[in-house]
Parts: sequence; C-alpha cells; structure tokens
Amino acid sequence: MFNIFKWWNKVCSAHLSEDETVAGNVKNFFLPKLTKGFYIRMSVTAIIAAATFRYLLIPCVIDGESMMPTFPARGFTLCWTGSYFFSEPKIGDVVIVKYLDGVYFLKRVIAKAGDTVEFKNGTLFVNGIEQKEDYVKYFSDWTTKPLTVSPNHFYVVGDNRSQYIEDHIFGQVLSSRIVGSPLF
Repeated sequence: MFNIFKWWNKVCSAHLSEDETVAGNVKNFFLPKLTKGFYIRMSVTAIIAAATFRYLLIPCVIDGESMMPTFPARGFTLCWTGSYFFSEPKIGDVVIVKYLDGVYFLKRVIAKAGDTVEFKNGTLFVNGIEQKEDYVKYFSDWTTKPLTVSPNHFYVVGDNRSQYIEDHIFGQVLSSRIVGSPLF
C-alpha cells in the first residue's frame, strides 16, 4: 500500500547532503532565502510563463453549446498556436478563431477558399457533394444559399447544428483569424 509519509521523506531527502536535515530542506523549499539568484530565477520563470501563455498556449474558457457533443458546453482548453505555424488548417480540423480581443470561438473547418458551401435541410454540401459528418450528432434543419468561400478564408461552423441558425455564429473567416487548435 502507498504510504504518503515514506514518499514525502524520500522527496524531501532526495537532494540532501550529509549536513542538511529534512526539516531544513522542506523549510528552504517553501520559504527560500531571498537572494539575488532567487530573484533572477523568479524573473526568468515569470517571463517564460507570460510568453508561453500569451503566445503559445492561450487559455480558453468554453462557454457555449455550438461544439457539443465534441466539446462540452462549459469547460476549459488551451489553444496551441503552433498548430498552423507551417501548415494551414485542413477540412475537419477543430480550430480556435479570434473574434474580438479576448473572445475566441471554437469551430470546425468545413471548407477552404474556392469551395462552394450550402446547407439543404440540415445536410452539408461542399462543391455540390453531400458531406458525411460523423461528428454532427443532433438533428439540423439548416438551409442556406450556396456561398463560394473567398480567397484567404476558411468556412467554419460548430458541430451542434440543432441550434437555430440565427443563434449560431458561423461562416467564412479570414485565415489570419485562425489562431490555433485546442490542445485537449
């Protein structure tokens, strides 16, 4: 059986020299001496964390039902901005689209520039060909006119098409607005 006390003693004594005690090591870990080295390590860590969570892994709160059941109505994910450093999104990719400052939408790419998109009684047609969308689980009755996706744009939509079409934000977005993909 796992003994937390034995584990804690091993953790605390892992880096002890002969003249240190477990109590002194734990105290130094939780209450370090405020030396110049400590402030340098703290500053470097803060800069790396700020850059990471500002430019590489953007924290995103999921608050809406447009991607159900693929993603829950409420939740959290990280946007991995490195997803499209060297490639463009592919049809079927789930992407994070920057809408306004600090507002991002989770959507699925269903068409690329030059494709013609149309919904007929809830069925998606791209370039006149009916699309099989296994990720769409709820009934949809959406109907739209054919639209050709503009250059440098992608057509994105959520997986939950049971919402009224007027309540759903979807359509073509500039490729530069796609900032990445959800990490999990």
